[in-house]
Amino acid sequence: MTNKASNSTDITSTSRRKFLKTSTAAASTAFSFMIVQRHVLGGPGQTAPSERPNIAGIGCGGMGGGDIATFTKLGANFVALCDVDETRAAGTFNAHPNARQYNDFREMIDKEAKNIDAVTVGTPDHIHGVAAMAAIKAGKHVYVQKPLTHTLLECRELTKAAKKAGVVTSMGNQGHASEGSRLTNEWIQAGIIGDVREVHVWSDRAGRLWKQGIARPTDTPPVPATLDWNLWLGPARERPYHPAYAPHNWRGWWDYGTGALGDMGCHIIDHPVWALNLGAPTTVEARTTLDGSFIDQNKPNFDSFPIAAIITYEFPARGQLPPVKMTWYDGGLMPPTPSEMTAGQRLPDNGVLYVGSKGKMYHSSHGGMPQLLPGSLTEQSRSVPKSIERSPGHYEEWYQALKGGKRPVDNFDYAGPMTETVLLGVLSLRSPGNRLEWDSDQMKVKNAPELNQFVHKEYRAGWTL
Repeated sequence: MTNKASNSTDITSTSRRKFLKTSTAAASTAFSFMIVQRHVLGGPGQTAPSERPNIAGIGCGGMGGGDIATFTKLGANFVALCDVDETRAAGTFNAHPNARQYNDFREMIDKEAKNIDAVTVGTPDHIHGVAAMAAIKAGKHVYVQKPLTHTLLECRELTKAAKKAGVVTSMGNQGHASEGSRLTNEWIQAGIIGDVREVHVWSDRAGRLWKQGIARPTDTPPVPATLDWNLWLGPARERPYHPAYAPHNWRGWWDYGTGALGDMGCHIIDHPVWALNLGAPTTVEARTTLDGSFIDQNKPNFDSFPIAAIITYEFPARGQLPPVKMTWYDGGLMPPTPSEMTAGQRLPDNGVLYVGSKGKMYHSSHGGMPQLLPGSLTEQSRSVPKSIERSPGHYEEWYQALKGGKRPVDNFDYAGPMTETVLLGVLSLRSPGNRLEWDSDQMKVKNAPELNQFVHKEYRAGWTL
């Protein structure tokens, strides 16, 4: 598939590349702006090149294809596209007939380095880290779907590399830009529900959308002609192709996904992490089930994730803020229904419940609008000032920053540490029933050193971070 399209796509001019390079440094500082006279860059009646950055897309089907379509509507010029599955990517390829097409993102970044300003990454989880790092090392701005990476070490290294390079970054965490997320922050910080020491977070994934707690398939059907299985595996260890993995069900397998927590945690855990300034947890403990019964110390299935899990995090006090215990539930498990709820109220299928000293608050995933318990607190919330700047939109934040606008709120400096919290919960699933003591600075489990091998993974030959 390499470089099939025509060369008629407009190539970035030297002056435009200089502008985007300069804007990178400006955008790395929050609330900074780059102002360039239109006539210098665009000419009479023309769109200034700085207003239409050239982008390359890695992962063109599913969510990756949706990201590409959204940025295109905002004005982005996709000049190169990469996917290992021609069938899955067909819609995006057809929508961008002049974009050069590739199978291998490493080749694309190498050949297109002089033509592109930024890269989007919308692949399975196990490709996020290596693809995003390749873009950053090439000096490109990068947008990466959640979770930011597949392993804890990838997450830490990607965050550091992006900061050092000064590139514009954002993770696909749409709810971080919502009105609900801002109200949640403002109401908690105003003390509407008092001190928060307990939080519950949950998701109805995984069984509804993919299977977990299942054994590795033993049959070896042929690889579809339009799929490059070797490149789909990327840094993951060798394994025969099977439709149980690709294109849809990879989230449930340790080698490729991060389970229900990795899928939805960034959309849900994001909000208490932000509103309560949680920082890194000090302990994490998982309880899991593979057969429908909850038994601590059960034997994990290291091919697929458990059917359901409850994961408890402990966060220390932060200045005047008290310690927080946060409990995650998935696979259909839920926290107890608050007694303050009326007959017509119910907790959402995916969401957050904050338990404060003066009341409670809950909302759905993706930054849903917060609801107060008891309802009498609602009147008090109306007087809370809107102290947090409102977002023009999740995708708009990154796209505007490419042109010298404000730094995205969900940049890697925030998204990286928050994703580490999510991935620490994933790590705890490898040792259910054990209360793990976490040293965030050293990225080590202090009381179970045998788990530190899973802070990262061994890549196949030819793949590097």
